[in-house]
Amino acid sequence: MAGKDAGITRMVLVLTLTCAVMGGALSVVYNQTKAEIENQERLYKLRSIKAVLPEYDNQPDKDAVKVEDVEFYPGKKQGQLKGWAFEWSSSEGYGGQIKILVGIDTQGNITGVEILPGHAETPGLGTRIQEPEFRNQFKNRNLENTNWAVSKDGGDIEAITGATISPRAVTHAIKDSLEFFNEHRAEISSGGMVE
Repeated sequence: MAGKDAGITRMVLVLTLTCAVMGGALSVVYNQTKAEIENQERLYKLRSIKAVLPEYDNQPDKDAVKVEDVEFYPGKKQGQLKGWAFEWSSSEGYGGQIKILVGIDTQGNITGVEILPGHAETPGLGTRIQEPEFRNQFKNRNLENTNWAVSKDGGDIEAITGATISPRAVTHAIKDSLEFFNEHRAEISSGGMVE
């Protein structure tokens, strides 16, 4: 019986040592790659912002304004504000949450929409929300000039054949984002603080 206990103790000791060594190795690798990972995430964010805003020459992520946990990235050209980009999401997607990046000009018109990675929409159907034909129909729309529903529901947004849930979720999310923007426009414009 004592030999059996010694064998178990030895096995536990070996497993513990192995886990400690592997954990240490993972920690070293993480620390060595952390800066590069953060840099790549920043570059991806900037590419997405560039896709939804008019031409700008500032660094929107460095000039970001936070209002109620939403970060607004201003696009400025020669110091003049051209628009804002910000993330929004919907939990109404067929596969769950859909995150989008919305660009809005200073008049409150949409300048662009990007569907961000991480959604679980049906390949070949719901994933078509990423296609330019769907996303581009939101450009130049605002709360006043659009009936914010998909055409199947009597609205102005053309859904995707065979996939109504995903376009409906994106449409509702964009409308909600515009309403949030309009509601907090003064706070956003003043750098996240209203006196």
